[in-house]
Amino acid sequence: MKKLRIYFLMCLVLLLKASTAVFADDGYRLWQRYDLIKDTGKLSNYRQLITQVIVEGNSPAAAVIKKELGNGLQGLLGQTPESMQPVKDNAVVVGTTATPLISALRLTDRLNKVGKEGYLILTTTVNGKKATVVAANTDIGALYGAFHFLRLLQTNQDISKLAITNAPKTQFRVLNHWDNLNRTVERGYAGFSLWDWHRLPDYIDQRYIDYARANASVGINGTVLTNVNANALVLTKPYLEKVAALADAFRPYGLKVYLTARFSAPIEIGGLKTADPLDPAVRAWWKTKTDEIYTHVPDFGGFLVKANSEGQPGPQNYGRNHADGANMMADAVGNRGIVIWRAFVYDDKVPDDRAKQAVNEFKPLDGTFRKNVMVQVKNGAIDFQPREPFHPLFGAMPKTPLMMEFQITQEYLGQGTHLFYQAPLFKETLDADTYAKGAGSTVAKVVDGTLHKYEITGMAGVSNIGNDRNWTGHHFGQANWYAFGRLAWDHALSSEAIADEWLRMTFTNDNNFLAPVNKMMMDTREIVVNYMTPLGLHHIMGWSHHYGPGPWIKDKQRADWTSVYYHKADEKGVGFDRTASGSNALGQYFPPVQKKFGNVKTCPEEFLLWFHHLPWDYKTKSGRPLWDEIVYRYYKGAEDVKGMQQTWNTQQSHVDEERFQHVKTFLSIQEKEARWWRDACVLYFQTFSKRPIPANLPKPEQTLEYYMNLDPKFVPGI
Repeated sequence: MKKLRIYFLMCLVLLLKASTAVFADDGYRLWQRYDLIKDTGKLSNYRQLITQVIVEGNSPAAAVIKKELGNGLQGLLGQTPESMQPVKDNAVVVGTTATPLISALRLTDRLNKVGKEGYLILTTTVNGKKATVVAANTDIGALYGAFHFLRLLQTNQDISKLAITNAPKTQFRVLNHWDNLNRTVERGYAGFSLWDWHRLPDYIDQRYIDYARANASVGINGTVLTNVNANALVLTKPYLEKVAALADAFRPYGLKVYLTARFSAPIEIGGLKTADPLDPAVRAWWKTKTDEIYTHVPDFGGFLVKANSEGQPGPQNYGRNHADGANMMADAVGNRGIVIWRAFVYDDKVPDDRAKQAVNEFKPLDGTFRKNVMVQVKNGAIDFQPREPFHPLFGAMPKTPLMMEFQITQEYLGQGTHLFYQAPLFKETLDADTYAKGAGSTVAKVVDGTLHKYEITGMAGVSNIGNDRNWTGHHFGQANWYAFGRLAWDHALSSEAIADEWLRMTFTNDNNFLAPVNKMMMDTREIVVNYMTPLGLHHIMGWSHHYGPGPWIKDKQRADWTSVYYHKADEKGVGFDRTASGSNALGQYFPPVQKKFGNVKTCPEEFLLWFHHLPWDYKTKSGRPLWDEIVYRYYKGAEDVKGMQQTWNTQQSHVDEERFQHVKTFLSIQEKEARWWRDACVLYFQTFSKRPIPANLPKPEQTLEYYMNLDPKFVPGI
């Protein structure tokens, strides 16, 4: 019997270990971790204030709300409030103006102000009983409100006296997936594509549902399934049936699907001899194809198009312009959806600063696009650099809705292993003043339509999501997906507030964790800029794969695919002169911006070498000559990553072991690669400056030749 008891205890220990392993936190739940609230005072208070949950309506979205609130409250409160009517004290009532309990509250005037997707969360009375009401005009609005209510609980907020009115500032809030049909992801660093085309349309992976849940929780309402470097096959019937299955899965969460359209599709899959947008047969082909798509996906969002850029086909192949191409597709879509036409264009036949080409091509077309066309503009004119000034197109096309394009995936930001919290980058662009209508004409006001009265508005983010178990490769990459969604909904939110929300929901509400880790996240932007591209340096990464430093890249088939094109280092100095004495790209901005950036004394140092070519002995604000300042910035960036490591290492008691070790390991990679960037760039630029590295700084670990000969293989995301 004793042996039997020992055997039983051993089995129990093994079972407990196995159970612990199964429930280890691998990051799959993202910020939707509905774990029991640890603050016993808050928990008791919430249990008293939430005794009943009534979700009105019978739509698929209403069913989602019931399920989400049921699961969320069961997890957070450790108990499931009753759901049957009649209404009792401390009920949570969710519904729309079309449902009885909400309709009786006569909230129509207030709800008219929040539109189709907005909502109210109010402490009020329902049938004479104290209640918390989540009210909206539509079920999708009610769903967004339900997620907001759950967020209040997850972040330990006071819910006793709620008076929340919330509505999105932009209409189309869309993720752009650069996913290929073979499941590789261009510039993807979190595994392969989520979309398992082989098993679709018959198998709907639970991941698709959880993906939709996560997007709805932050207000993202659209997803472009395929790469902007498009494959026409996705427009064929077998793939449209697969797309329809995804659309059906996403629809209850308010998430519409969009597709990228290859401009030459009429030739490749349509059997035509031309794709000329003014050819009647081509126009008819696109109309028929679009009608076919809508038979599969009745709420299809529309097309995203990359044309005449980086070798992609487009209307210019036929002597037409971008408006000709976009309008042809907009006519095919009609009032059923939109066409998003990317402004990321550059032509190797134009011997001019690449930063100028989008304005040169698109500004003359302002006012010639159909009403359902949006021109999608990257945050900066080059290509998602660690830091670049806002794109001069913002403010320059008052008659054409401009859609912001941010890159959430970290192509130029350490790819999948560096911790870089992007909200400050996003905010820097959104808060920048274009002066299009005088001071205060911020990029955000352009994008949300308030400056130029755009009829449609939107914001897009190039996705960082893959099939890695934690979705984004780096656990902190989730914060960038979250931040994009929150800012697309409300660009007035602060980076700190968004980080606080995400940390509370993803890790813990313990202030001993929140304060230092929030600060660490906020510091990452300057840290990474310093060890990669300080003082306005840009586009000096490795060739093709963009992994690691490569300021020596030259002699490629295009000048603007090299690094030397951008930094223009020589024995006299370094930097790209974009003033009137150089390329005059600065002339594309409004006069106050030209004045600020054009004068080397008033140009912010973070953009100094973006707009000016300066001598190595130019005196910077620190009092150091330019060469020394560049070197000190590189060294400070690398050294500050060690500070990030120290901050994280003090948080082990607040984080589960799996995620703690994962982030710790990635910070180790980041520290090593920050030194790589530092040493390679300093040694390279030293060949021009002919000046010593300051004596108080450690010397690089290898020679310049060593770094130049590094040739990383199998870099993901190419």
